Amino acid sequence: MTTTTGNGGYVEGMDRRQRLLMPELLDDYVAEDGEVRFVDAFVDHLNLSEMGFTHTEPNTEGRPPYNPRDLLKLYIYGYLNQVRSSRKLERECHRNVEVMWLMRKLKPDFKTIADFRRDNVSCIRSVFEEFLNLCDQQDLIGGELVGIDGSKLRAVNSIDRNLNLKTLAEKLKRIDEKIQRYLDEVEENDAADEDTSRLEAKRKRNVKLKERVQKLKERMETYAGLLHKLRESGENEVSLTDPDSRLMKDRGKLAVCYNAHIAVDSKEHMIVEYDVTNIAPDNVQLSLISKRTKETLGVEKLHVTADKGFFSATEIKQCVDNGIKPYILEPKKSTAGKAKSVGIPTPDFYEDKFQYDKATDTYICPTGERLDFRTWDRKQPERLVSRIYRTNACKRCPFFMTKCTKNRIHGRMIKRWEHEEILEEMKQRIKEEPNKVEVRKTLTEHPFGTIKRAFNQGYLLLKGLRKVTGEVGFTMLTYNIRRAINILGTKTLLASLNT
Repeated sequence: MTTTTGNGGYVEGMDRRQRLLMPELLDDYVAEDGEVRFVDAFVDHLNLSEMGFTHTEPNTEGRPPYNPRDLLKLYIYGYLNQVRSSRKLERECHRNVEVMWLMRKLKPDFKTIADFRRDNVSCIRSVFEEFLNLCDQQDLIGGELVGIDGSKLRAVNSIDRNLNLKTLAEKLKRIDEKIQRYLDEVEENDAADEDTSRLEAKRKRNVKLKERVQKLKERMETYAGLLHKLRESGENEVSLTDPDSRLMKDRGKLAVCYNAHIAVDSKEHMIVEYDVTNIAPDNVQLSLISKRTKETLGVEKLHVTADKGFFSATEIKQCVDNGIKPYILEPKKSTAGKAKSVGIPTPDFYEDKFQYDKATDTYICPTGERLDFRTWDRKQPERLVSRIYRTNACKRCPFFMTKCTKNRIHGRMIKRWEHEEILEEMKQRIKEEPNKVEVRKTLTEHPFGTIKRAFNQGYLLLKGLRKVTGEVGFTMLTYNIRRAINILGTKTLLASLNT
């Protein structure tokens, strides 16, 4: 109720001391189509015991625990509304009417809330999959084409708390120099011949210096231990706050991160699979996320599109071997640099100017000569073994040693990966269906943009790869819930739980 007064013509609020007749039911405070009603019904629909949640059976002795359903509802609602920390969720239980309704006015403390997430992070994937099944029943999943992308999420570890072999060695050197400087000062103070009025001050100064030296020696011992562990393990870096996090490049800047990957279905842009790793490059993750997506969707064949960062010949082969057809543009190679390294002076004779003839298994050079298969290049790793093609016509060619190769012994050689036809078939697919490459941005850029900007979840709250994966699982689950609500509406989703 509001009133208007003549005091400047503004709309005035109600007197805070006026008694109100509030609705008798807490249920009256929540809209019939409020998303909180779906959160409540969805979690009640789950079998938490089969999913592995703790305390699904009440204690027969001692203080009873909180029902895991209530705490799961609280977290899903929190992630949907950009409230993730346990302390903030505790505060919402006291002041947010929707949370009061959802929790039936329960007010767990932040420690109880935090412990629930910590103890059940591995169960979140099952909840994600259960909601995905619901989306599939509502015809929101196509299961034919998915876009794959990755994005860096900031870890709970500052860049100053991430050390590598070089920085550790530099720190040890600086500490050693500082210790020596302090010890020299102590020696000078002890040797100084001064009046008695300054002796006490010198003595106190020496005590402080020796304390600093002791602390520096302890720090030096810690750093030396870290350096020894790195050398033994073969790792190049260590993060002190979150040991599983790694230094990565994020939008041109270095930061300590995790690398999160998603697979987005092309029909309604639902996230159908996710993964988290502490490996920075994307090109070693393509087959893993693709195969898991295929298993999650339960399909025999799947088309996958991703950006150039995911291009890897061996990863593409693994996808094809598992019934997955990738659509990934090949990054531009530094042809000039490679040509220079093998002694090819002019662009007219770069490797891309040699045409492969599949029928005869030969390469045709720009002058029309054929290069036949001669031997294998087994210096590469086993999965990257190449075939070497040569010709005996080089030495009589007018471009030998001038515009083409300078290899006097073997002449010009072309290397071809033994499974090169897989990449050639993919190039042909892209030519025939360019839309499957063009649609990639519309599939994967929007979800990460929403997660990082609208949800404000571009940084992490938990530490350790296992816990971080569970935390990201909450984010992916709530993104899908928000997406489904926007498409179908809360009432339709509620009705689907009863079918």
